[in-house]
Amino acid sequence: MTTFYFIRHGQADFSEANTKIYQGHGLNLSPLSEIGREQIEAASGDPRLRDAQLILSSPFGRTLHTAAILSGRLGLDVRVETDLHEWMADNVRFAWLPQEEADRRWRELESCHGVPPEGVTPPWETASQMRRRVFAVLDRYREYRCVIACCHGILMQYVLSIPHPSNGQVERFDFGAEEEH
Repeated sequence: MTTFYFIRHGQADFSEANTKIYQGHGLNLSPLSEIGREQIEAASGDPRLRDAQLILSSPFGRTLHTAAILSGRLGLDVRVETDLHEWMADNVRFAWLPQEEADRRWRELESCHGVPPEGVTPPWETASQMRRRVFAVLDRYREYRCVIACCHGILMQYVLSIPHPSNGQVERFDFGAEEEH
């Protein structure tokens, strides 16, 4: 069994949203704000993280920035895992949606707790789809005792079955045979 410590990225700095490269999908390149950096500096002192052997990160700027801070504090290597990305509001075309539409789809996800009604195929990523992609990532790191996974709040909420986490929140997840499928 491998212990994973999921950590939600620190608060992002969206001050340059809709400028330069920070448009559409480019918004996901945004780094952490000063508060976000402080959140992760504080989280790096969590004694549970001392046993970690490796850090995994979503490819988004806020999670990579989180992983970089943790790496510097804990002396661990970082590996980028694309499938630790944020929840997909458009799971059909993988297109960037206007904020109002993305918010509407998020409210749908929340209203049914990630499980659409029988016979309904929503255009957004379901809880089971998130678990499948994340478990496939975790399965590749079974040879480790303890790994940190820097990712996103919605992902943690639905994969770990917890309330939506705060920025910098650390949650333990023991990945063994019972979680595989």
